[in-house]
Amino acid sequence: MKNTEFNRRDVLKTAVAGATLALTGAPAVHAQQKSIRFLNAEPGRESVRVLRVAAAEYEKQTGIKVIIDTVPPDDAFSKTQASIAAGTPYDISTLAFAGHVLLLAEAGKLVPITKLVSKYQWGPRILFPIKGENYWYPYDYNFCWMYYRKDLYKQKGLKVPTTWDQMQENAKILTGDGKFGVSLPLGANAATQWMSLGNMWAEGVSMLDDNFKLILDNAQMKPKVIAYLEYMKKLSPSMPQGMTQALFGTVLGQYSGGQIAHAPYAGRLMEVLEDKAPALVADTGFFMYPDSAGKAQAVNHGYDGWVILNTPMRDESVKFMEWFTDRHYINFLHSAPLHFQPPRMDIYDDPRWRAHPLIEKHADLVAFMKSLLTRNDVIIKSIDTEGPTIDLRPPKMFETFAICDALQNVMIKGMPAPEALEIMSAKYRTVLG
Repeated sequence: MKNTEFNRRDVLKTAVAGATLALTGAPAVHAQQKSIRFLNAEPGRESVRVLRVAAAEYEKQTGIKVIIDTVPPDDAFSKTQASIAAGTPYDISTLAFAGHVLLLAEAGKLVPITKLVSKYQWGPRILFPIKGENYWYPYDYNFCWMYYRKDLYKQKGLKVPTTWDQMQENAKILTGDGKFGVSLPLGANAATQWMSLGNMWAEGVSMLDDNFKLILDNAQMKPKVIAYLEYMKKLSPSMPQGMTQALFGTVLGQYSGGQIAHAPYAGRLMEVLEDKAPALVADTGFFMYPDSAGKAQAVNHGYDGWVILNTPMRDESVKFMEWFTDRHYINFLHSAPLHFQPPRMDIYDDPRWRAHPLIEKHADLVAFMKSLLTRNDVIIKSIDTEGPTIDLRPPKMFETFAICDALQNVMIKGMPAPEALEIMSAKYRTVLG
């Protein structure tokens, strides 16, 4: 695993401020090149190989060259912007935030691909239409749930927690002798906002109403947010030191190294165990973040997708995407078979996808992942997707890291949760206008 893969949700630094200037670049200059420039943000060796094999096959069939450029996930949007500003825009690009899609679409830089998207049935909260049109092709979900050590649960006679009290007690019991009950990042970063908010979503917290007005501190939400912050405070003695510095890879290393008993992550954690700690594979189970009363469960949202830019090669790019998503999409999913969770519902019943050894081996995990899309009682939320529709205001909230500050204020500085909530809400309002 490359460290760049663990920064995939920390990419909004240039999405709002200064973005308009970058999107008003010179006219495209590669109309006659008969080549499609594809910006890939999945730097894993196997993912790059699949794309290059597909590109070679497409060139052999059509004579059109597909050039694959690969960057770390956190560089994809800025690289796309820079290509537009230089007058040599990519024809296809990878994005990891709905806000980026909206920004480019409103600037007239994207081609709608509604016809292509409408060929399939999709899971919930993944298409993010803009004025009735679809501008991106989502290729995976990156939900975050909880993993746990089944062997340690058996040794201590523990049950999978369905309430906060049960989770706190389990983590406490499993802390000792240099081991810790749970790892939840607490820094002002994307890792915290992806891995440490699930219990808050399960509690029924919404940050914005249908008019994008902040409601975190209203009469309904305030008690829930305070309870969440206080619950996290109770968990803190069961966490390793230095969680304010923890990133995505930190948690993977802690769990695969046997240091912690619970870890938040998506399917990649199981892939890491298969590679680095195979003895832990059979001893690892999973569950959703519970609420305080045992009535609701949640996962933190995450996703990735491709967009087609409005370049002279847009028609050829649409043709390539139609061909690629029919011929090679499953091969691409297989390059990270448990981490790239399909958003297309037909994939789950496709024998070609199900034939991958890891998908067959981890049929229970795959069934769990699919259930997140088919059950009506699963809460799927994230800061950047708050509100009734895709909008730039939630991404602005994400980039403030205000909730990360609230967690640190309560868990490390000892600030009362109501005061931390007041500070957090004020910070969010500065970007909401």
